[in-house]
Amino acid sequence: MKDLKSTRARFRAMHSEFFVIPNAWKVGSQLEKLDFTPIATTSAGLAASMGRDDLSLSRDETLRNIRTLCETTDLPVNADFEAGFADGAEGIAATVELACQAGVSGLSIEDRKAGVLYDFPSAVARIEAARAALDKVDPNIVLVRRSQGYLVGNSDVHATIERLKAYGAAGADVLYAPGVSTPSRQSGSMSWSNAPTRARVN
Repeated sequence: MKDLKSTRARFRAMHSEFFVIPNAWKVGSQLEKLDFTPIATTSAGLAASMGRDDLSLSRDETLRNIRTLCETTDLPVNADFEAGFADGAEGIAATVELACQAGVSGLSIEDRKAGVLYDFPSAVARIEAARAALDKVDPNIVLVRRSQGYLVGNSDVHATIERLKAYGAAGADVLYAPGVSTPSRQSGSMSWSNAPTRARVN
């Protein structure tokens, strides 16, 4: 059984340099053989493997998958936790605690509910609550804040950057804007920040 404290510290330390993190929806032991250093869960991949649409999984289904992956690999696991399965800050804190109990080393939370972005103050309050809940368990758990504007039809890179800036100030360790597809927009959405950023490669 892996030592979660050291695994989480190791995952945080990885963010000082470049690394590749693959998505897994089933037991992740094969990824260890391919020399990946962390893995991530994928809500879309899990849903597809069940013949269902993205964003259709329940909180308990998601937590069950996260727990299974965390228990069957020695690698750090970053969990795709969709929008946190709660709206308000208090609810987010409670569900984040459940994700911590499942064994995550990192947690990704979106700023949309279905096809609509949370309003700016609510989105920031949710990330503050998530960070506080993580810190109560282990400050080394990495919080990834995803700004989903491009995925809901808002292609204003400046609006995305403003959200990412606020999320970083609210306690997010890693910032990510999925759906930003062109090199110039990728650069624009990342170049302003000293925080670690992520980009998706399909």
